[in-house]
Amino acid sequence: MKCPISVVLIVMFSIFAGQVQAQISASADGQTTTAYAAPPQDNIYVFCSAQGVAAGTLSAQFSTGAPAVFEWLRYNSAAATFDSYESDNSNSTSSTISNLPDGCYRVNVLSSGVTEVYTAWVFNSYYEVTASITESTCDYFQLEGAFTESNLTYIDLATGSSLQVYKNVRVKWERGADQLSSVISPRIYTPPSENATYKLVVYDDFDCSAEAEVYYESIVPTAAFSASPVEGDAPLEVVFTNQSLNADEYEWFFFRDIDEIREEAASQGEVSDSIMDISIDQSPVYTFENSGQYKVKMVATKNSSTAVCRDTVYLDDYIVADTSFVDAPNFFTPGGDGANDKFIIKYTSMKSIDIKIFNRWGKQIFSVSRSNLEGYDAVGDDLGWDGKINGRYASPGVYYYVVEGRGRDDRKRKKQGFFHLFRKM
Repeated sequence: MKCPISVVLIVMFSIFAGQVQAQISASADGQTTTAYAAPPQDNIYVFCSAQGVAAGTLSAQFSTGAPAVFEWLRYNSAAATFDSYESDNSNSTSSTISNLPDGCYRVNVLSSGVTEVYTAWVFNSYYEVTASITESTCDYFQLEGAFTESNLTYIDLATGSSLQVYKNVRVKWERGADQLSSVISPRIYTPPSENATYKLVVYDDFDCSAEAEVYYESIVPTAAFSASPVEGDAPLEVVFTNQSLNADEYEWFFFRDIDEIREEAASQGEVSDSIMDISIDQSPVYTFENSGQYKVKMVATKNSSTAVCRDTVYLDDYIVADTSFVDAPNFFTPGGDGANDKFIIKYTSMKSIDIKIFNRWGKQIFSVSRSNLEGYDAVGDDLGWDGKINGRYASPGVYYYVVEGRGRDDRKRKKQGFFHLFRKM
């Protein structure tokens, strides 16, 4: 028994209708499918564009790729009908419609007496982004972001209910290659000391995005410095090199010897003033006259029209001016050959010194004194004994010395002991 031609066409239409997703396509930025209450589902094509720009494009072809006639329709949500949109009677193998506004599109493809029907949704997705700084203080600044976006709402064609395309919209603030926040309006603590550009990016799962930039003009300084040398004999001259950023005023605080501060606190229960000296300079050179361990602090200030911001930094360790010290050799060999010819007292950080030498019977045979000493390392030749008594070389043997003085730490120093005088043969 032969089937009527009308029945054959209905069967063929049903077969092709089940292949809807395969025969309509688009070069879209993103794609998903509808979530109708019942199948079949249609493709949703998302085109990233600007507000008011219709960038949608759809293409269709007959299932076999044969030449066909294409009738495009657009869904009328008010009447719940598909209205004629565009026709293509060129008998081409494919048909493309462009500059499509948001909506649902259907195409009837007729080839060799057979009609195939395909449906798809088109959305032009956009973001408009703004960025600003609403507050800037010494401790933080406030980034403010905002955006508007397209509405991706479609209709369940069977039930007429409204459904929303899930875009998974996200935001991020960037500074250069660094991502700072995923909050639309973050507060940035510890502001940088240099001017910088901050960028707000809004983006989604369909790779649609937009961005806006805001320029931050820093009002905060960063205090930093180095010191050289950090140890040596007193008086110790130290060069401080300012390495601060974004500052226009600098104040240096030189603290008293830490042991002196501790002793005062222990004896009096408090410290009257721990600051020894203050300097207003960019990169001072400071001399620590006395031995001790000294802390140094620098305060950098930035003056702006809205605030006065300061940053403070301390030297990592102490400046160490060596403690006063006296030492003496245990022998010398006068003889005029230039080698170990004098008995020379060694010292560091002394303000004054008094040297006396006695023979074995306790008679003083040499003495020399100096005050306001300028060198730090070793007593010069004028302070050493050349081994002569009244112009004649003394006899070999054992002698006795006494050295007294006051160090630059204001401590009294005394050293005494025996030494040998050897005569060279």
